[in-house]
Amino acid sequence: MNGSILIVDDEKEIADLLEVYLKNDGYTVHKCYNGTDALKCIATEPLDLAILDVMLPDVDGFHICQKIREQYFFPIIMLTAKVEDTDKIMGLTIGADDYITKPFNPLEVVARVKTQLRRYVRYNNASVGSEKPAPIDEYDIRGLFISKSTHKCTLFGKEIALTPIEFSVLYYLCENQGKVISSEELFEAVWGEKYLDNNNTVMAHIGRLREKLHEPARNPKFIKTVWGVGYTIE
Repeated sequence: MNGSILIVDDEKEIADLLEVYLKNDGYTVHKCYNGTDALKCIATEPLDLAILDVMLPDVDGFHICQKIREQYFFPIIMLTAKVEDTDKIMGLTIGADDYITKPFNPLEVVARVKTQLRRYVRYNNASVGSEKPAPIDEYDIRGLFISKSTHKCTLFGKEIALTPIEFSVLYYLCENQGKVISSEELFEAVWGEKYLDNNNTVMAHIGRLREKLHEPARNPKFIKTVWGVGYTIE
């Protein structure tokens, strides 16, 4: 088994759907439809990760998150129908590791579960003894997975065929997640040549990458343009 996951959601259809996808990936799943049962499960079952809905009929997901953090350090993913930044900030402040807004793709949830568990295991292994942690050569960003050692890229588990240059561009952006990378920096890092102002090579490769990732032109999910500055994967 890959691990033990707690799902807490008063919408039975959502909890059941996530259970199917997670079990198909080899996880043990515990389901609760209210906060009271969830707190009992947390106290009695060994868990590796919790998926908590914010709005519950008795106590909210924020309260459950706080109670978990009083004793445990396993990853917590919050689910909510709300989109306000204040809710996200509150969840992350009290100890949540990730935040997903409904409606969502269940494959994305599974991908984020894998990402959080991978980080959790890597962090714990690095904290034991004096051995240095293994260098990171793979990234999993909201279902977009890229590995330098295998030179493979997948989106929600489906492999994406990339040319060596496309792979290098995408990997560099993932490696610098959260930073805005200028066309000049990206070109010189990937192509190893001096960048010229009229060079459209980077723009063309970003366009092809977006097509392969099925990115909407106006609101891309992964590779975002910061006008006048460069590109970023948040």
